[in-house]
Amino acid sequence: MKKVALVLTGSGFQDGSEITEAVSSLIALTEAQAEYTVFAPELSFQATDHLTGDSLESRQAMAEAARISRGRVKNLSHLKAEDFDALLMPGGFGVALHLCSWAHDGANCQVLSEAERVLKDFHQQGKPIGAWCIAPALVAKVLGSHRVNVTIGDQREVAQEIEKTGAQHVNCPVDDFVTDRENKVITTPAYMYDGASVFEVFTGIRKATQELVNMA
Repeated sequence: MKKVALVLTGSGFQDGSEITEAVSSLIALTEAQAEYTVFAPELSFQATDHLTGDSLESRQAMAEAARISRGRVKNLSHLKAEDFDALLMPGGFGVALHLCSWAHDGANCQVLSEAERVLKDFHQQGKPIGAWCIAPALVAKVLGSHRVNVTIGDQREVAQEIEKTGAQHVNCPVDDFVTDRENKVITTPAYMYDGASVFEVFTGIRKATQELVNMA
């Protein structure tokens, strides 16, 4: 049974992990008979009301991620690549707000030190990395010097920012995925296609997750 580290950033696409993407990943991992452990950064952030878009009180990323993982979540700082066979990062703006500042700074973003360490460690140890939705932008920022191939769908402006990192962007439909076999990176657009159906998003994630586990 392969062991996969799943990184969440909260609960809700506007300020944390996209819930459909996260749950789809959990379902796909268990379907592939992989064992998973959920991690999240220990940090506070200003939450967003997903009904109105208004700012809410400060919340904790780990506590919010625990809503999705049924209370089972570990500090991202405790994640060690040698303990796992693969890494998986669903999307949601939490990736672009908490794990890095891509949401504000694009290719010039700063990356949370723990997120950078984890990505580099998995890559250096030759262990596959899966990234959905906006998470491939973080992968591009950290591993762009390796000319990694990723997809965020077909959004031209985001793709142009990704290519500023040195990474290569590949257009891809929502229900499919892109594999960089040299760098062992698997990406799928998910809700970068804002009008996609839940089933289309799940289909792409299911395929990409199976590829991730097979590669592991």
